[in-house]
Amino acid sequence: MDQAVTRIGTYQLASPVILAPMAGVTDLPFRQLCRRLGAGLVVSEMVTSDVRLWSSRKSRQRLDHTGESEPRSVQIAGGDAEMMAEAARMNEQLGAQIIDINMGCPAKKVCNKAAGSALMRDEKLVGEILEAVVNAVNLPVTLKIRTGWCAEQRNGLQIARIAEASGIQALAVHGRTRTQLYTGEAEYDSIAAIKQAIGIPVFANGDIDSPQKALAVLQHTGADAVMIGRAAQGRPWIFNEISHFLKTGEFLPAPTLDWQQSILQEHLQALHTFYGEHQGVRIARKHVGWYLQTLPGAEDFRRRFNQLECPEQQRRNIQTFFTRLLEGDLAA
Repeated sequence: MDQAVTRIGTYQLASPVILAPMAGVTDLPFRQLCRRLGAGLVVSEMVTSDVRLWSSRKSRQRLDHTGESEPRSVQIAGGDAEMMAEAARMNEQLGAQIIDINMGCPAKKVCNKAAGSALMRDEKLVGEILEAVVNAVNLPVTLKIRTGWCAEQRNGLQIARIAEASGIQALAVHGRTRTQLYTGEAEYDSIAAIKQAIGIPVFANGDIDSPQKALAVLQHTGADAVMIGRAAQGRPWIFNEISHFLKTGEFLPAPTLDWQQSILQEHLQALHTFYGEHQGVRIARKHVGWYLQTLPGAEDFRRRFNQLECPEQQRRNIQTFFTRLLEGDLAA
């Protein structure tokens, strides 16, 4: 498939496969790994627009872009136009190069504060927030939405038009409503309708978990890029797999166990370094669970792995697990 180059403002994306922002997942170590493995753009975890809360350890870590490749995209969330504008300005000073606005998160604690996808119910407020943020910074501003709040209130198209009129430079659309959360199947007709109606780049998101699915969704929607979320958990090489298939129509060979282990060990090391030993060991547990979930013997191993308390033990246990796998010691 011949892919036109996608741009956000002056930035040209290296590939049309983008890592979706995911709270608790797309931290600096994971973003850097996905970039190295073919993601054309990565977006940080959502940061609250309440800058008074930025002194917390969690916010400081989310705002850390040390050594990160360009363009650095930072997602902000909130329901107050002035606070969102201030958060955008502060992020610009901290080195953000693209500001992404979250109107797609379905989490209760975000929606209860009239932020995330809850904003889609108030189109006037959406316009005020988008204009305030666009006017606050000298950076391209992007937006992530869902198709609407619920099946009866599917207003993604109206929001997309407001976004374009407000100066938003690219729009990511998850093919579900807020009330669906992550259940059922994503639908792409709404994304196709949005793409037809506006002139800015559109990124299709939701249930894209293979090269074939990525191609089918791009063909169905006419979108400029695909955005990968949960399918990248434990499989950061999916970006290269999709990019290669879109370019050549051919599948990359499946990654060998040795190579998978080397990627996992690299990821572990980065987590331990970034978070420090105590926190790094805890955060590594969920990532290891994702990497191993399709491998034989993973369930038993994970139970034991989650008891380990030090980085060296984690690294050694992963090595032993893969050695046993390669020797055929672990039954499927």
